[in-house]
Amino acid sequence: MSKIEGMRRFLASSIGVTCAAALALPLVLPAEATAGPSPARSGAAGPAPAGRAPADVDAPADVDAPAATAAAVPGGTRSLPLVPLAADRATGAPAQGLPRRDVGHFSLVGVVWDDPDSELRGRVQVRTRAAGTPHWSGWQDVETHNGDHAADPDAPERASGHVRGSTAPLWVGDSDGVEVRVQAEAQTETETEAGAGAQAEGVEAPAEGTEGESHEHGGAHEPDGVHEHGGGPGVAGDAGLPRGLRLELVDPGEEPRTVAPRGGRSAAAPAPEAADEANAGLVAPGATEIPAQTREEAEREPAAVRGGAPGAAKPYVGPRPRIVTRRGWGADEKLRGRGFRYTKKVKAAFVHHSASGNKYRCSQAPSLIRSIYRYHVKSSGWRDIGYNFLVDKCGNIYEGRAGGVARAVLGAHTAGFNSNTTGIAVLGSFGTSKPSAAAVRAVARLTAWKLGLYGADPRGKTYLKSGGGNLYRKGRNVRLNVISGHRDGFATECPGRRLYTKLSTARATSARYQGR
Repeated sequence: MSKIEGMRRFLASSIGVTCAAALALPLVLPAEATAGPSPARSGAAGPAPAGRAPADVDAPADVDAPAATAAAVPGGTRSLPLVPLAADRATGAPAQGLPRRDVGHFSLVGVVWDDPDSELRGRVQVRTRAAGTPHWSGWQDVETHNGDHAADPDAPERASGHVRGSTAPLWVGDSDGVEVRVQAEAQTETETEAGAGAQAEGVEAPAEGTEGESHEHGGAHEPDGVHEHGGGPGVAGDAGLPRGLRLELVDPGEEPRTVAPRGGRSAAAPAPEAADEANAGLVAPGATEIPAQTREEAEREPAAVRGGAPGAAKPYVGPRPRIVTRRGWGADEKLRGRGFRYTKKVKAAFVHHSASGNKYRCSQAPSLIRSIYRYHVKSSGWRDIGYNFLVDKCGNIYEGRAGGVARAVLGAHTAGFNSNTTGIAVLGSFGTSKPSAAAVRAVARLTAWKLGLYGADPRGKTYLKSGGGNLYRKGRNVRLNVISGHRDGFATECPGRRLYTKLSTARATSARYQGR
């Protein structure tokens, strides 16, 4: 009997200890509901292709989350491999995607694949659930033809081994649920050849509402030939989908916690980064913005800053607009490649739209830019954000690729024409939506200053040598407008019909700001 009582006391004490230990453990949500999968799931995509870095080189799982510091902006990218779905009943075209699922917070989506030279010929659609609610959006289209926003074909950035094919990014706002489907295009070989042949002849019907707008793709020169859907000459596509399709969910993180006064530096800000020092001739290191400047002040800039020779003729330099720096929008400088890359001069500006949708508030623009930056670097494999500048719908101007806003920084915005140009992306999609007057005016103000630093007339034309693309062969000298749309150098819809038709206004206004 005494033995039985002893055993009871032992069992009771053991159970008590076990329960206490269980209560002391932290509550862990299932892996599916967290921002990152378990290590077992992170390997579901299989090994990275030879010569290519894994999708997330700075984390063992699908999430890359940099360590937070006093000024760092936490954020991350979750990369989910797509799975086969039922083929289209009418065409039999293959499809991939993911059913509805709970995920960690994200605000921007895109789809990537292994080979940047492969085209995604088809339709990509996503549905998302607003964070903390049961409300799902309708299906939204993601722009698939994004290979034209890239480094030049033979550039070191393109040949790094890290670059992937990618759609344009789509801003969806704070979300915690997602569903995606990718449907291959059903197109016959005859239709493809007929479409490419008609465009190669240079026979292109003017878009509706483009009267009075030059769309000559280089003045006296005819395009060398067009390969439909983007991509470079000789890029092969097939009726299927590219290999290694993955859904990228980007969390931009919180806004910077230390905000400096305009043109100043916060006392709580950390030591200046190299990106800050690149603007040292214009503003104190650590500043969140570069203040506006009058035309007279801009014309008195040292020759080294404005790109001219000492004693040169009086420049036509527009007043410098206010520019939010990379620190101002919260760039995590640990993400990008080391150092800066420059070209010789700035002879022209290419205007783009980000194709990320118009459902953002101006107060969200820094978050949107951080998301695009992370998508370009971590998902697409670029060394930095592709654009040199970005403009929001309220007319705010933001520094893009690091290296100094007054310098001739080599971007990755117009495949074949990144050398000796600058790329300006207006945040939004403007195929059918009209850009705001404030955004068009900001493009004019920015180009009046930036082009003026290098002696370029916004109303003029210039010659640029093609680095290779789907419109002009490599090495060809092409005559283009000093302020051109992306579609002038590459067969693409960018910057959208409604923004493209505003470029003549931007040219005239820019020249007026220069005093011409």
